[in-house]
Formats: sequence, C-alpha cells, structure tokens
Amino acid sequence: MTLMSTEMNNNYQHFMELALEEAKKAGQIGEVPIGAVLVAENGEVLAAAHNQTIKLVDPTAHAEILALRQAAAKLHNYRLLNTSLFVTVEPCIMCMGAIVHARVKKIICGADDPKWGAAGSLYNLSEDVRLNHRVEILKGVCEKECRELMQAFFRAKRI
Repeated sequence: MTLMSTEMNNNYQHFMELALEEAKKAGQIGEVPIGAVLVAENGEVLAAAHNQTIKLVDPTAHAEILALRQAAAKLHNYRLLNTSLFVTVEPCIMCMGAIVHARVKKIICGADDPKWGAAGSLYNLSEDVRLNHRVEILKGVCEKECRELMQAFFRAKRI
C-alpha cells in the first residue's frame, strides 16, 4: 500500500464503505459477500454492484464484472478510462482480465484473496508485461471490515 493524503484516504474509505454495503447485499441473498464500486476521476459513482452468480445463474456475475457492465452502459463506452474500482476482495483472474480490457486505471482492494487473487496474491495480471495495459493496485483499504465480512459469511455456511 502506498502512502496517501488524509483527504485521499477519507475518499477511499468512503467508496470502500459503499462497496461494503454492496457486499452485505450479496451476503443477505446467500451470495459470497463481495461488492464493487466504480468511480470516475471526478468522484462520480458510475456503478455499484455485488456478487449475483447464484441469483442470475451466471458464473460471470461477479461484483466487478457487473459494475463494469453498468458503467459501460452508462457511459456508452466499453473503455472505462481514468476510473477507479473499489472492491472488497481482490479480483479473480476473470475479473482482472475484464478490468485490464476495460482500461480501468486503478483498483483499490479491501482484503487479499490468496486462493483466487489476480492482483498480487496468487497472480499479478496488473504487472504482466505481456499485456498492453497496467492497472495500479492499492490494497488494504478497510481491510479488517472486508475480511471479517467474508469470514463471518463462510463461518455461517459451515454451521
């Protein structure tokens, strides 16, 4: 994680809290509680989404993918230049591929995902020199809250 100004840190925390609200929506309907919020350079929230793979019967309906789709439709452009994606858990390989294709500028992650993460934990697609776009990665924003939400969800599933 890089050093941030207090103002930037407050903005990042605000947007991650919005992503956490989305994640809670997912958990309430039995989906893995991951939320994502895509923000324009000027601070406008372009999209907010949560996992809906079960509800939509769609293995690609991850929070990140749904947020990218919403924003692309809103902007009438599949290129989401100069945007930042706030996601409660580090994106998987599929989501990182879509993020790179969409040309998202920055990903701000809450918790790492050592089993599926493709933003540095298991894989690091953002640093792969063979790809034609690099995504900035910032980790650890509201990390404790994001991690605890996931842990509580899976703990409840095991009961």
